[in-house]
Amino acid sequence: MYTGKTEKACCLCGNPDTATRLDLPPRAVPLLKHADPIAWQDIVGEVSIYFCDSDWETVRDLVLETGMSPLSRCNAARASFDLREDFEALLNDIRDEPDHTEIEAEMRTEAEEALANRDDPYVEERDLVEARVIEWVFEDTEAE
Repeated sequence: MYTGKTEKACCLCGNPDTATRLDLPPRAVPLLKHADPIAWQDIVGEVSIYFCDSDWETVRDLVLETGMSPLSRCNAARASFDLREDFEALLNDIRDEPDHTEIEAEMRTEAEEALANRDDPYVEERDLVEARVIEWVFEDTEAE
């Protein structure tokens, strides 16, 4: 049985026909709606959220024009991510939490580069939205 990442429905409306995906650091999960029972420290790799065409237009405008994060409206149940296996329950063994340092540093660097090169024709609107949301994730979670 595969328990890894799969494409999910739109995290705002549940529409199964998605058009755009944002990849975020694991620490973004507590900022999503209904994320309380999820231990973000147990997530391996990035967290992906998906948007349908109509919701993507709203998210794009919200982020780029209004300067607001959409994460509090995104349902965590519709996010896609891998959880580490529960070895404690299965084998009565304790394993270390995944180390997010590398993936977070890479995401932060890519976000900074995208925002610094926003006028570059190869930087898409999706890249700018993702970069800004990633910046907000770090700002919001590092302040805690």
